Amino acid sequence: MSLAAMGWKHGVTLLAGPVLFALIQVAMPESLIDPAPRTVLALTAWMAVWWVTEPVPIPVTAFLPMVLLPLTDVMPLDEAAVGYANPVIYMYMGGFILAIAIERWNLHRRIALSIVSRIGNSLRSIVLGVMIASGFLSMWISNAATALMMLPIAVALIAELDERDQFDAGQRDGFARVLLLTVAYSASIGGLATIIGSVPNGIVVAMIPQFFDIQISFLQWMIFALPLSLALLVVLYVYLTQIYAKVPNERLEVNFVAEELAALGPMKPEEKRVLVIFGLTAAAWALRGWLAPFFDLPLNDTIIAVVAAISLFIVPASREKRALLVWEDMRDLPWGLFILWGGGMALAAAFSASDLTGWISLQLEGLDGIGYFWLLLIMVVLMLFLTEIISNTATANMALPITAGLAGAITTGNPLGLMVGVALATTCAFMLPISTPPNAAVFSSGRISIRQMAQAGIAMNVVSAIVITLFVYFLMPLFLPTP
Repeated sequence: MSLAAMGWKHGVTLLAGPVLFALIQVAMPESLIDPAPRTVLALTAWMAVWWVTEPVPIPVTAFLPMVLLPLTDVMPLDEAAVGYANPVIYMYMGGFILAIAIERWNLHRRIALSIVSRIGNSLRSIVLGVMIASGFLSMWISNAATALMMLPIAVALIAELDERDQFDAGQRDGFARVLLLTVAYSASIGGLATIIGSVPNGIVVAMIPQFFDIQISFLQWMIFALPLSLALLVVLYVYLTQIYAKVPNERLEVNFVAEELAALGPMKPEEKRVLVIFGLTAAAWALRGWLAPFFDLPLNDTIIAVVAAISLFIVPASREKRALLVWEDMRDLPWGLFILWGGGMALAAAFSASDLTGWISLQLEGLDGIGYFWLLLIMVVLMLFLTEIISNTATANMALPITAGLAGAITTGNPLGLMVGVALATTCAFMLPISTPPNAAVFSSGRISIRQMAQAGIAMNVVSAIVITLFVYFLMPLFLPTP
């Protein structure tokens, strides 16, 4: 097919990656950089161009390391392919399978409605209930699934308010915007709290051992990141209800939530069984450090997640002649995401094997004079606004290996903090509908404009940058291991 047939824009972006790869190979002499790290740098540029412009699907770009690293003698195929089987990928896969079971039996809807119904029925209480439900669910299932599940609840609550004369049009419109933004932003912020709650969290936890002799467990991450997530949710609640829009604290008899809960009926056996597996998995992740020595088993977070996934295909459903999950349910598993993740892991391994990380460290030694705190803040702000226009997964895959090189250039502060700060920042994109799936979901409701979202989002971006920087600088060394 000719470039004209494909479209010139598509053709140019398709060629830009390999052309840039070739230019870097030719333009950078061996006196400046050795062949192996130069090749990895050129490969990174090629992947970055394709990830940003998307002339091919993002997961397809992630296959490039498996092809180019062996062909250029940077790494043999068996070493390059290891990244696509990183244990953290399988922990994430187990978490996704658990989330599919929760959604398959409608347990997530019952949890969300129960939380909203118990918080109260004033307008601010409704916002708080939706926030807690969205934040909690996104700790365990994807932020996109959380937003898509919570959006109909929010829209129905808004419609309930629109039918009443209790508030004027300005108050109703303000409440609608606040509730929709609450769904979107809480779904992103809640995912910060766990490794499986946000893809960049899993990426950084998987990459850190490739650059530092450190392993971070599910519990260690949660002890550090849950307070961060809660702090951002508190800021979000105050900002949306008190500053962005003055939400009245008057009570509203909301029939929708009670009616929806009544329609669900009593908890079904399948829901109970999924809830038990979910509870045992979460408890095992939290108690793994104490359970492993007690049972004398090499237990880790990935094994726990895979055991949970297997059990969902074994435990029977009472109403149907099937297990809680069957293989057809795996059509909803994001296979492309796992390939994308593997490509990022392979690229990170190539950074380490070729010593491109060391070369970057030498080039960036002058940045050490900036001071660790300010360098951390700059990286967080840069990543936070970059991910407004680029997928957070692609941003994390591109930025984290380079950040590891930057971390090697500093002589003060915790080098691990730069990578963690970057990973956290790539999840906190609040300004544009294209920034995150939750933003896109609530924008599709038609009740909020891009300008209104940007006005709210830029303030949350600034606050998130400050809060993330402070938590990483002051609290992370207390809860996460240091190099």
